[in-house]
Amino acid sequence: MNKVTLLTGASSGIGADTARLQHKPLATLVLIATMLLPLAAQATTTEARSARGAEMILHLNNGEAQPNLEAMRGEFPFLAEATEAYALGDVWGRDVLDDRTRQLAAVAAMAALGEVGMMRVHASYALNVGVTEEELKEIVYLITVPAGFPRAIAASQALSELFSERRSSAVE
Repeated sequence: MNKVTLLTGASSGIGADTARLQHKPLATLVLIATMLLPLAAQATTTEARSARGAEMILHLNNGEAQPNLEAMRGEFPFLAEATEAYALGDVWGRDVLDDRTRQLAAVAAMAALGEVGMMRVHASYALNVGVTEEELKEIVYLITVPAGFPRAIAASQALSELFSERRSSAVE
């Protein structure tokens, strides 16, 4: 039974229910309010999801904003907001996997897809949450089977650059 049927007592379809509502202004008002309520609740939910996403970035990135996401905000604000709310707030914000496992999975997926730029971002997060260089190297070895040597080699080159940069900044 839908909301319109509950309000009007009719059960012959929305068209008939809508026609009956024309003679019931209070029922029409209640129906509209009921239909709009989820939209009002969504704004709070979206804000909460974005806040969780922002917290996740700070957690994974040692308290720093994520440069790629911040750059995206300028040119592609909707994509940045969606990334923050959905990918980071909803997916990364889940507590089924621990941070290490989630980041290892992300590194493997991005490397296997040949997305070395995003793989590098997640490899950096992985190192921030305690994954070792050796564990990341093992991921590269593993992806040779499903993704092939060219993608594994590209991933190894990106990781080598990341390791070198992190070692250099640790010395400074």
